[in-house]
Amino acid sequence: MSGGAFSGARLARLHDALAAHVANGAMSGIVALVSRRGETHVETIGKQSFEAEAPMRRDTIFRIASMTKPITAAAALILVEECRLRLDDPVDDWLPELADRRVLKSLEGPVDDTVPAKRAIRVRDLLTFTFGLGLVMEWPPRHPIQKAMTELEVAPGPFQPELPADEFMKRLGSLPLIHQPGEGWLYHTGSDVLGVLIARASGQSLATFLRERLFEPLGMRDTGFTVPAEKLDRLASAYMGVPGGAPGKAERTFFDDARASRWSKPRAFEAGGSGLVSTVDDFHAFYRMLLNKGRVTSAGMGHERVLSRAAVELMMSDQLTSQQKAGTELFFGHGASWGMGGAVVTRRTDLYATPGRFGWDGGYGTSAHVDPAEDVVGVLLTQRMMESPQPPRVFRDFWTSAYQAIDD
Repeated sequence: MSGGAFSGARLARLHDALAAHVANGAMSGIVALVSRRGETHVETIGKQSFEAEAPMRRDTIFRIASMTKPITAAAALILVEECRLRLDDPVDDWLPELADRRVLKSLEGPVDDTVPAKRAIRVRDLLTFTFGLGLVMEWPPRHPIQKAMTELEVAPGPFQPELPADEFMKRLGSLPLIHQPGEGWLYHTGSDVLGVLIARASGQSLATFLRERLFEPLGMRDTGFTVPAEKLDRLASAYMGVPGGAPGKAERTFFDDARASRWSKPRAFEAGGSGLVSTVDDFHAFYRMLLNKGRVTSAGMGHERVLSRAAVELMMSDQLTSQQKAGTELFFGHGASWGMGGAVVTRRTDLYATPGRFGWDGGYGTSAHVDPAEDVVGVLLTQRMMESPQPPRVFRDFWTSAYQAIDD
């Protein structure tokens, strides 16, 4: 390839590294994209499912799980730019279920052993996952608050809430916070609540707001909370490991069979933390917009700018103090932190860990990041569910292979 973007010979290693994960039966297929300096390379390997012969295609549709989070954050920042939301305003007017919070005295204590919250929850707290509720990394659940969240069907997990948004908020509002607002990072729930906030503040469903303000301007034609009937032939099946099986090995069972997918019909809850489906080119368009400081880069899209440069830089900047990050090593190690909707690399600890690199992975087997320093966007789409917050081998092989192929 010309232009000093990637080495063609080294890109062959990318293909071989990914193909090995399909050949060993860990997953039915992969679609991957790397883009730099106007050059885009796409790999389509294997099949959309183990049960049929339909090959993976560039436009195969995948459930992107937590790769939804940066999209939800970008949508919230659109409302911040329009002064319909303000970062440091309480959310009480829009989310009265979260007003007058109580906070656990101790994670190990009963859910009724609480103290008053020191302050209201703010919009910023939802964007930075510091509003006080989220995933507690103990499995099986042993703390009373974990059990209460599970019983109320609001606990973070692979299955999205099957509750209407108002009922979800009512149940969430019946629980105490784990941390005082703004004092500790807890994964996931902030994005689901942020999605409800966007819908209420905009007066539209989350799906409608995302479509009108992000997906249509960016040409993201295959991204949404459901897969229309005419596109179901492009939906890949999703798999998970067999309980008790060896991590990352071929033992598997369905998480979601594309032939009878939960994503084929409207969802009760439009989950801002994990609900979207997308394609490799759609997600490339979203991250190219971030790399271009909020501007739409494709011709004919009709909108010159989606976000301001300032909003993009805010989103992709480290937002956590050392105190807020305490105990997050399983997610970030010692070389990353959290911005708004995604992780931010803070120091180089691997080939692909460029300071300033931003993005996030999806628990159903997807990964996407943007690297402003290298002008790189990478998107990896599989449908083999992750088994730990630590990236699986296929993720590491993709990113290592992408970065070793950079030709300068």
